[in-house]
Amino acid sequence: MFADLHLHTSFSDGTYTPEELVAHAQRHGLAALALTDHDTVEGCARMALACQRAGIEFIPGSELTAELGNVELHLIGYFIDTENPRLLMEMAKFQTVRQNRIREMVARLNKMNIPLEAEAVFALANCRSPGRPHVGRALVQGGFCATLDEAFERFLKKHRPAWVPKFKISAFDAIALIHEAGGAAVMAHPGLNRSDDVIPQLVDSGLDGLECYHTKHTPSTCEHYLAMAERHHLLVTGGSDCHGLNKGKPLIGTIKLPYEHVRDLKSRSNEIRQQRAQAQELATSVSDPDEQPSRD
Repeated sequence: MFADLHLHTSFSDGTYTPEELVAHAQRHGLAALALTDHDTVEGCARMALACQRAGIEFIPGSELTAELGNVELHLIGYFIDTENPRLLMEMAKFQTVRQNRIREMVARLNKMNIPLEAEAVFALANCRSPGRPHVGRALVQGGFCATLDEAFERFLKKHRPAWVPKFKISAFDAIALIHEAGGAAVMAHPGLNRSDDVIPQLVDSGLDGLECYHTKHTPSTCEHYLAMAERHHLLVTGGSDCHGLNKGKPLIGTIKLPYEHVRDLKSRSNEIRQQRAQAQELATSVSDPDEQPSRD
């Protein structure tokens, strides 16, 4: 039994619907899937239903963009409560920032006499959590670029004329938010972020795992992070980081994580939920004077 714990749909910057993604997973014989769209859980209900129909275990998740010092990090929350009020409130803020970022990118393109409209990007994205790929696809759709690669090379890559920095929350706050929603916090693709130096600080702040298996991790990179996970007593996860056809050939099926790691992740999430429930129960008993022991 195998799992893919890093997948994106059209509810963020992927091209597949949840149903299409599950159909691909079924063809690859995957037993468990996690949906990890950026800054949203909007697609989780449909993904859960599609997985149920296909006999595949579903793990609700989301990928948050964070930073520690000057290092950008991506933290994935697994087994999160998709109806947690605080999580939904914070995600609504992230989504507003993302939408404003799209407007700023379009404004910069307009200054270069490219008459792209922000509403055209939002209509193409058709989700609450739009990103740069949607701007790129809108440029292609509008005939301003021939390919998505050209759109990024000319306008959207870092330091290109229409590039706008991403909003990033504190990595410590991201871990706390994931835990508050009952999830386990895992650093995504650490080999891509050159983030080894900050991992001990994140461990001290409650980081639960490392995504050791990733499409862009070489075998030696994978071994490096497996050793680091063992050293820091962290969970091991992995996933294809599939965005559908956004990045050429779909990546689902290229990473098959042994199911034992899903069991470990589930156990850790259950521990986090129990700890939070106990802490809330203790806080309630302390704040309720009727629960205080008699001093007579």
